[in-house]
Amino acid sequence: MAKTGQETRKSGLDGIAAQLPTIGNEPGGKGLPPVHLWNPPFCGNIDMRIASDGTWFYQKTPIGRPALVKLFSTVLKREGDKYFLVTPVEKVGIVVEDVPFIAVELAVRVGQAGPTLRFRTNVDEWVEAGPSHALRFEEDATNGGLKPLLHVRSDLWAKVTRALFYDLVELGQEREVGGKLMFGVASGTEFYPMAEASALKEFL
Repeated sequence: MAKTGQETRKSGLDGIAAQLPTIGNEPGGKGLPPVHLWNPPFCGNIDMRIASDGTWFYQKTPIGRPALVKLFSTVLKREGDKYFLVTPVEKVGIVVEDVPFIAVELAVRVGQAGPTLRFRTNVDEWVEAGPSHALRFEEDATNGGLKPLLHVRSDLWAKVTRALFYDLVELGQEREVGGKLMFGVASGTEFYPMAEASALKEFL
């Protein structure tokens, strides 16, 4: 019996997933495969896309299984401006419209060094802004204003939602950076400038 389109999509996704390493068995405590150590041969592109809102698509249909999306996200690798899903034995190209992740939740922990900012991504990965996970703010050429980005790992970034951006503004402060008075936000010992204090209103 011929397979329906939906059955084909499931089979295709499950087939891809079956080739991926099991999460949680890797050294380092984070349960993420050592993608940075893998350099397998390129095996072509597949019809998978991460939309600008963080939704994953396969064959133009949203992937409705969060566990599967999370699995794929752990073997995502960026090389230059291109993105790939990789295993120890093969690498396939996918399309990422903007950045692969979205920061959807913010938790603020206050300690001796001041507030520390922790973000949850849309694939349920918690990332603490700090020396290894920088925040940066760039002008949004598409929508105007500032576009906040959080470094997740390797060369992969998360876009901070507009709601969380306003939370960061509420936590913001002015500091002198390079002889200029800048408005930004602190996380632990790090300070992340958003814009010159005198020009901030242009970006809100």
